[in-house]
Amino acid sequence: MSRAFVKEADGVEAIENLPERAASTHPNFVTAEGLATIEAELEKAHREHAQAQAANDRATLARAARNLRYWTSRRTTAQVIAPPIAGGAVQFGSTVTIERDDGRRQTFRIVGEDEADPAHGTLSHVAPLARALFGKAVGDVVQAGQSEAEIVEVR
Repeated sequence: MSRAFVKEADGVEAIENLPERAASTHPNFVTAEGLATIEAELEKAHREHAQAQAANDRATLARAARNLRYWTSRRTTAQVIAPPIAGGAVQFGSTVTIERDDGRRQTFRIVGEDEADPAHGTLSHVAPLARALFGKAVGDVVQAGQSEAEIVEVR
């Protein structure tokens, strides 16, 4: 087929069809720190939106508006969960140390989805490992990926 008969989205159409950022269907539980992060991202989105409007930059404006909608939604649905009591059963906000079958120890704090970063020791409350840990205590064994792990500390 000739290229003359193929309709391609031009720059304006591509901007208008920018997909929304996917929001989780899980409850938006956050720590106090997580709420502060959401509020900072919301302020940043407001600034970027205003700057894009002032510059009449349609592509940046579309991205900023999308981020503004996302962070506004996340702020609206945020449910701050009080810190847990140390040493009890694992719950949202707990810091848990596990020891894997191969002897590796890992420590994670269970937090909200927007604040989770496993490489930096935070784990989303909806992650499979976090779900396996909920309600467990020191000495309990949980499935951690392809192997098992023992809970050695809960704070």
